[in-house]
Amino acid sequence: MSSLHLPEDRLIVALDGMDRAEALSFLAKAPEIRWVKVGLELFVSAGPEIVAELRTRGLRVFLDLKFHDIPATMAGVCRQAARTGAELITVHASAGRQALIEARNASKEGAEEVGLKAPTLLAVTVLTSWDKKRFAEELLIPQDIYSRVKWLSQLAKDVGIGGCVCSPMEVHALRELHPEPFELVTPGIRRKGSNCGDQERVMSALETLKAGASRLVIGRPITQAKDRVESFSSFCREIAELQRD
Repeated sequence: MSSLHLPEDRLIVALDGMDRAEALSFLAKAPEIRWVKVGLELFVSAGPEIVAELRTRGLRVFLDLKFHDIPATMAGVCRQAARTGAELITVHASAGRQALIEARNASKEGAEEVGLKAPTLLAVTVLTSWDKKRFAEELLIPQDIYSRVKWLSQLAKDVGIGGCVCSPMEVHALRELHPEPFELVTPGIRRKGSNCGDQERVMSALETLKAGASRLVIGRPITQAKDRVESFSSFCREIAELQRD
């Protein structure tokens, strides 16, 4: 993985809400972008070929499909995902220990079969759209969100998963439990005073990085900005200032 010395290496731009043509047009105007997230919407509309196409343009890909199934299926899909060249791939920690182990092993095998470095699997803990009240009332899980996130992160770490996806609100506690190089990749980034949309547990980019995040996943604050390229650049400047301090 990157040493994370450059601000551009710490930002993953989520291409959510874009089709193939729009995504490629946007990226052509923003050559500074190094990492992109391919989520379910773009993957389903453009197909797995979009990952290879992005890689041929020199981009690094976070494949965020949040796999969650029985162990055999987790193994099969992670083997195929690794063959695309995606460097970060999400799996749900709640799929359980055996599914995570088989996903980890199969992703390594799949990458080796095509001469690629094994991707880093990231275990999704609790989605950033959940708040405390709905989490308790709708799922009937006898843990609060933060306890659940810690529990799932430890499960992932114990079986050799390379990192977690968590909300900004949990980063500090998880970083204390899991020192680097364990990756903490964090969506739910919003500028102060902005519309949070369907995200509940959010923080600013600087607050999240100071708390210990490895990388930030930023979608709408960049992709729905009037000037997308300038919005990306402004986040990079903020990170650069933090790194100079």
